[in-house]
Amino acid sequence: MPTLSLFHFLSLVSLILYLLYFLRIIITAVTTTATTTAAATYGHKSYPFIGSLISFHQNSHRLIHWFTHLLSGSPSQTIVLRRLGRRKNQMIVTANPANVEHILKTNFENYPKGKPFTDLLGDFLGIGIFNVDGELWSTQRKLASHEFSTRSLREFTLSVVEELVTGRLVPLLEDAIENDGVLDMQDVLRRLAFDTICNISLGWDPCCLDYSRPVPPLAAAFDAAAEASAIRGIAPAYWVWKAKRLFNLGSERRLKAAVAIVHRSVNEIIQDRRQRQINGCDTRLDLLSRFISAGHGDELVRDMVISFLMAGRDTTSAAMTWLLWLLTWHPDVEKQILIELTAITNDHDNSNLDHSSYHRSLNFEDLKKTDYLKACLCESMRLYPPVVWDSKHAGNDDVLPDGTPVFKGNRVMYFPYGMGRMEALWGKDCLEFRPDRWFVEPGVLKMESPYKFPVFQSGPRVCLGKEMAFVQMKCVVGSILRRFELVPVCLDRPVFVPLLTAHMKGGFKVRVRRRN
Repeated sequence: MPTLSLFHFLSLVSLILYLLYFLRIIITAVTTTATTTAAATYGHKSYPFIGSLISFHQNSHRLIHWFTHLLSGSPSQTIVLRRLGRRKNQMIVTANPANVEHILKTNFENYPKGKPFTDLLGDFLGIGIFNVDGELWSTQRKLASHEFSTRSLREFTLSVVEELVTGRLVPLLEDAIENDGVLDMQDVLRRLAFDTICNISLGWDPCCLDYSRPVPPLAAAFDAAAEASAIRGIAPAYWVWKAKRLFNLGSERRLKAAVAIVHRSVNEIIQDRRQRQINGCDTRLDLLSRFISAGHGDELVRDMVISFLMAGRDTTSAAMTWLLWLLTWHPDVEKQILIELTAITNDHDNSNLDHSSYHRSLNFEDLKKTDYLKACLCESMRLYPPVVWDSKHAGNDDVLPDGTPVFKGNRVMYFPYGMGRMEALWGKDCLEFRPDRWFVEPGVLKMESPYKFPVFQSGPRVCLGKEMAFVQMKCVVGSILRRFELVPVCLDRPVFVPLLTAHMKGGFKVRVRRRN
C-alpha cells in the first residue's frame, strides 16, 4: 500500500475512534443529566434527536430479554423505539398477533424484507429466495412451492433422514456408551442436520456426522459465513460493517473468504450435475436436479440452493437440542412420548436395537400419528424459537391494527421469542414447559393461529419445509428417545444465544445411557 494511502487510512481510523469516544462522552453526560426531562415509554427512555440510543446501548447484551420486558408492559404488546430523531429511523417491535397477521398477510406487499435487511445477507445468500423481494422472490417461490408439494420429495427426505439416523447417529451414540464418552448433542444434531440438508438440496453427502473424517471445506466455510453475517446484524450501526467491508477488515475479511469457498464448492457441484443431465445419467431426486431441470441459470440455482442449506442447517437442530434438554428436566413428559411411540408401533421392547425393526417401527404413516411428540416440539419452539425475530421494512406509511402508526422506511419486527412469553397470549404459566397446552382435549391437537405462533412465518412467505421439518425432527427425536437416555453433564440452565438462528451457548454436553 502506498504511504499516502496508508496515511489516509490511519487518519480515517483515528477520526472514527475519536468520534466514537466523543459520542460515548455525550451519552454518559445525557444519561446523568437528562433523566428528569426524558419521556418514559413502557420502561425505556427516549431523548430528543438520539431517541432510544442510550437504552439500546445499556441493553445491547440482553436485547431479547429487554424487548420481552417492554412488550409485557405495553397494553398493545407493541413498542416503538426511536433512533437519531427521524421518523424513518423508528423500529417497531410487536408481539401482537393481529399486527403479525397484518404484516405477514393482510398488507404483505407493504412489508418486504427491504434493502437494509437484504444487504446484511446479500454477500452470502445473494439472490436466493430468502433474501429477495418482488418478482425474484415470486419466481423462486412458485418453483420451490411446486417441488416441496411433491410426494417424491417428502419420501426422499424421510429416506435420507432414516439412513443417516440408523447408519451414523445410532452407532455414534452406541460408541459413546461403550467408551463412556461425553457428547455435545448440539454439535451432533447440527452435523446431522447439515448432512441431511446437503443430501436433500445438493445430492451431496458431506459426512459431517462421521467424526473420523475432517470437516469438508464447504461445511467449515458455511459456518464461518453464517457467523460473519450474524456479526453484521449486531453491529452498532449500518455503516460499521460497510466500512469494515470497504477496507477488508476482521469479520468482513473472513466473510469474503468463506463466501468464496461456498460459491466455488456449490458451483462445482452444479457443473457436475449439469454434465450428468447432458449425458442422461442423472437420476437424483434432490432439489438441485429439480432446479436445474427447470431451466434456471447457474447463479440463481446456486443462490437458491445456498438459501435452502441456510434454512435447513440450524433451525431443526436448534429445535431438537432445546427439546432434548427440556426433557431431561421433565421426565414425565419424556415418559408420555415413549408411551405414545410404543402404542403406535406396538413395540413394547424399547431396548430393541435391530435396525430393520427400527425402520418398520417409525415409518412415514407412524410419524404422522405422533401428536404428543409434535406438541412437545411446538412447546419447545414456543419457548426457544430457532429464529428469534424477523423484520420487514415498510414500503409506505401505514397503521397497524392496534393503532401504531408506521412510516415509510420503518423497520417493523415481529418477535416470536417474546410472543412465547406473553401472559396475554399463553396464560400465567407461559414460562412453563407444558405440552398439554397444545391439545383441545386428550388426543386432539389444537390448531393455534400461525400469527400467535409464527415460528414458521405465515402468509405468502410461510415456510415451505414446515411439514418436512416436523417429520425429520420427530424421526430423529423419537429414534433417540426409544433407545437412549441423555444425562446432562452440567445442571446449570443453558444460555440462549440469538444469532441468525438461536443456539445453546457452550453446547449441550451429555453422557449417553441405554434405555432400560
